[in-house]
Amino acid sequence: MAARFIDGYLAYLLARASHQVSREFHAQLRPQGLSVAQWRVLAALSDSGGVSLTELAEIVLFKQPTLTKVIDRMERDGWVRRLADRADRRRLRIVITTRGDAVVSGLLSKAKSHEAAVLAAYSPAEIENLKRILRQLLARSMKAARASLGPEKTISAAAAAREQNSRRN
Repeated sequence: MAARFIDGYLAYLLARASHQVSREFHAQLRPQGLSVAQWRVLAALSDSGGVSLTELAEIVLFKQPTLTKVIDRMERDGWVRRLADRADRRRLRIVITTRGDAVVSGLLSKAKSHEAAVLAAYSPAEIENLKRILRQLLARSMKAARASLGPEKTISAAAAAREQNSRRN
């Protein structure tokens, strides 16, 4: 029997791996009363000084209108705040609050433990190689997107650099 096309198709393999690994971890969010969207926002903001809504939407993989509703609820719950950007007061930054940090801090440890369990069968060198290749794939893909669509359609170069640097840590 011949292998199916999707069994060797990179986009499918990446999506399937992401779905499986994420589903396992997302089960740990339910008892905390967090949605996947809220988790992604809090995790993305936990080690940043805040980001614009556009940058955050790119990082958490949501469209801006959907993310705006999530941020509205999270701001109401006291987990995030919208602040005027120091450099450009017309622009808003989304920042995590002390209350939001308290909600996400334990989950960050659980996420790291989950990642360790998922990768336990691999050597440290294999893990680093996998992450390096994925970071390179993302960076090249983003560069190609910027070249074909223009900077207004993609994440800013500064946000891309921050994202890539945060993934290295």
